[in-house]
Amino acid sequence: MKLSRIALPLALSLTVTACKTSDSTRRAEDYSRDTRPARPMALNPSPAATPTIKDERPVILCFGDSITAGYNLDAGQSYPDYLQKALDEKGYRYHVVNQGISGDTTKDALARVEDAVALHPAVILVELGGNDGLRGIPIASTRANFDGILAKLTATGAKVILLGITLPPQYGKVYINQFNETYALMATKYNLTLFPFLYKDVYGVHGAIQRDGIHPTDLGSQLIVKNVLPLVEPNLKR
Repeated sequence: MKLSRIALPLALSLTVTACKTSDSTRRAEDYSRDTRPARPMALNPSPAATPTIKDERPVILCFGDSITAGYNLDAGQSYPDYLQKALDEKGYRYHVVNQGISGDTTKDALARVEDAVALHPAVILVELGGNDGLRGIPIASTRANFDGILAKLTATGAKVILLGITLPPQYGKVYINQFNETYALMATKYNLTLFPFLYKDVYGVHGAIQRDGIHPTDLGSQLIVKNVLPLVEPNLKR
């Protein structure tokens, strides 16, 4: 899989970000840790005052790490939030569920994949691997974890869409090539729809990436939806 043309803006941006730190561990921490202060919790109203209404719509699951979770964004600004808005505007009756967790590696995601299966989703968007790459985790381990995750998810009968990412050049050509190829290999093995580079037409757009050079802004989340919505729509019913 050749990502050099679309990955160059990402690589340049991440390289600038990386120069501010002393080693790859710090870069990984910047990527994976949500440092936002905790928001105060509202007092719980009485159950009688707020009856729970179960959402019976089919689930579209966004399963990923901090990019999916909406790291450093306000509520309603993650890409799953904007995907829900786009589907609502188009008249699709689906419920988008965000199971993104900041800092998750593929190993972490494998440990919670049963939570995803339990939702019986109709469509699953998988955005993982970035933390593995930034931490220099062996490619064989990442691929084994992806195998476990995707075997479980595809067994549900859901349509699974795999969203790829890449790494800055200081990680070395061999490692980066193997990292990039992981997405293509997994997509082929499990017959998945693959979007090789999630940030296509996002990097290079002014104001689309946060100052850390890694995470999308509110605008970036909206641009990600422009990438993923055409992949999701063919699998939906009105």
